[in-house]
Amino acid sequence: MGAMSVRTQSSEPSGEATHRAGFACFVGRPNAGKSTLTNALVGKKVAITADQPQTTRHTVRGIVHRPDAQLILVDTPGLHKPRTLLGQRLNDVVRTTWAEVDVIGFCLPANEKIGPGDRFIAKELASIKKTPKIAIVTKTDLVDSKALAEQLIAIDQLGKELGFEWAQIVPVSAVADKQVGLLGDLLVPLLPEGPALYPEGDLTDEPEQVMVAELIREAALEGVRDELPHSIAVVVEEMLPRPDRPEDKPLLDIHAFVYIERPSQKGIIIGPKGKRLKDVGIKSRKQIEALLGTPVFLDLHVKVAKDWQRDPRQLRKLGF
Repeated sequence: MGAMSVRTQSSEPSGEATHRAGFACFVGRPNAGKSTLTNALVGKKVAITADQPQTTRHTVRGIVHRPDAQLILVDTPGLHKPRTLLGQRLNDVVRTTWAEVDVIGFCLPANEKIGPGDRFIAKELASIKKTPKIAIVTKTDLVDSKALAEQLIAIDQLGKELGFEWAQIVPVSAVADKQVGLLGDLLVPLLPEGPALYPEGDLTDEPEQVMVAELIREAALEGVRDELPHSIAVVVEEMLPRPDRPEDKPLLDIHAFVYIERPSQKGIIIGPKGKRLKDVGIKSRKQIEALLGTPVFLDLHVKVAKDWQRDPRQLRKLGF
């Protein structure tokens, strides 16, 4: 296998008092396990997981607090071949983010052969010279050791072909909690020395409203896989504690709009007799309550914002 370094044990000398703090971002094809990994490292659900490409639309940051370091995870949207103004804007955001972080983790699922989508991302990574890149082999609980070994060799090759060296290649399983801590140990030395950048206890610096919008969007996407995932945007108009509630029984009123591009999509989102929208409300309300730790009254409305993906004014209004 040559000089390839695959880590399964941490051999960092302990006893160093230096504190490090910096930014990492995970990249990879849709469904490569990026959000699940973020959640496993942070230990609380922050990023948005869905079987849908490009559902993480805003830079959601998870923060890993350790005695020796603070690792801030920046979650970029998926890189894809742009078809619209929105697509182009997303790609610009991705490249800028990659150039600014301290380390990039490229997630490749252990159970899928390296494909054109992975190559497309790896080529982009190769052009970002300065930032160290770790290859993270995800979902290792789904394969045997022979398949895993083959994938590790293929990933090592991929770097060589494109003319760069992986800083590390690490197999992990976020679901089985295998080697997630080790991944943290390997990311930390690549961060610059310095004090913590966020107060302890912060899990994300994403405004709560945006995270709530993401949870509603995720619930709204489920079951409409045939529709374009990009044609749904959610805006939380307001989040206010209900007045005259006793302190031990608070209730948060949330008013949100689900924007779609065409009137024809309205029926799909609302469903027969409004059943679908009701399910979306129930599902996202549970997740919002878990996120905010308070009972929620969720008021959802569907609005048509004509062709919002192609209209810069609408894009700005919807937060892109």
